[in-house]
Order: sequence, then structure tokens, then C-alpha cells
Amino acid sequence: MWAARRAYDRPPMETPWRPTKAQLAAARDTRVPDLVAPGLKALFVGINPSLYSAAVGHHFARPGNRFWPSLHLGGLTPRRLSPFEERELLALGFGITNVVDRATAIAEELRPAEYPRGARRLAAKVRRYGPRVVAFLGIGAYRAAFALPEAVVGPQPEMIGEARVWVLPNPSGLNAHYGLAALGGLFGELRAAVERG
Repeated sequence: MWAARRAYDRPPMETPWRPTKAQLAAARDTRVPDLVAPGLKALFVGINPSLYSAAVGHHFARPGNRFWPSLHLGGLTPRRLSPFEERELLALGFGITNVVDRATAIAEELRPAEYPRGARRLAAKVRRYGPRVVAFLGIGAYRAAFALPEAVVGPQPEMIGEARVWVLPNPSGLNAHYGLAALGGLFGELRAAVERG
């Protein structure tokens, strides 16, 4: 079982802060709570939390991650939000979860069997909350979770329950295949698709 987080281990959640090396080490195998509500326009699905995100308790919190600027460049948020403002996404109709819940230093630490297990948990969340679109942030995670090795970035023919599926590139700063402008453009394509209904 993943380690429980103690509230006194970190500062208040709305105050931006950087974790210490000890806090990063203690975050291994913990989780970041889902940001989800019924009837979302889109539920973004990361691979798994980084140690940094788990330590601060917010999704895509590692400096250099381009998720938050990509949301803004794609027209999904009216301004660039910080990870510490993530709850503002719910009012805009967006949520965040992960394929695999446990935090690791790098995604390569995940075991292959964790992806299909995560896909089953995700499908249950989608049935429960009913987002219109499920947007995966990483083609490799989507391929591994659903055994679809030929999947490409963009809309998918498969659905999860009643939700359409979309795949976006991993916004990690380590993903050299896509620059920020390209990511913003792809997030904008998703926005247009969501707005069309």
C-alpha cells in the first residue's frame, strides 16, 4: 500500500514551495489525489506522478513541465495557472488523474503490469464521473495501458465508456520531440474538439 501523506510534512497547499531532497525521497510510491468531478469536458490522464508532484501534492508540478503553459497556449485556460492553482481547472470543466497512481522518479520505474491495471481503474473512474473526453498525456502510456501499439497522437477510434479518447504528447520538459508551441497547438486542437461537443 502506498504511504499516507501527513499534512504536517508540507506547507499549505496553495502556497507555492519547493520540496527538499528528504521530502522528494519520502514521496516515492505515494500518490497525488485526483482532481475530478462529474460531467467534465475533459479528464487529462498523466502517466504517473513525479516525486516532485507527489511531494508538493499537485499534478504536473515539476519545474520544466509544460502542461500548464500548454493548457493556456491551447486556449483551455484564460491565463497560465500554476500547479498550486489546479483546483481552478474544475470550474473550467477539466480534471486530472493518472494511469498509474504511485509516484516514481521516472516513468521507466513502473512495471509493465501496472499499465493495464491502471487502465481498468481509469475506466471505472470514467464510468463514475462521465467526462466527455479522456485526454492521455503520453502516447507510450496509452499504448501500454490499452495494448494499442499502433496508436498515434490525436483523436482515437476507441472510447472508454461514453467518453471519446484523445492522445496528446507527454508535456514533460524531457520530451524533446515537441516544443512548447507545438504542444500548445495540439492542446488547441483538443479544445476545438471539446467545444464542438
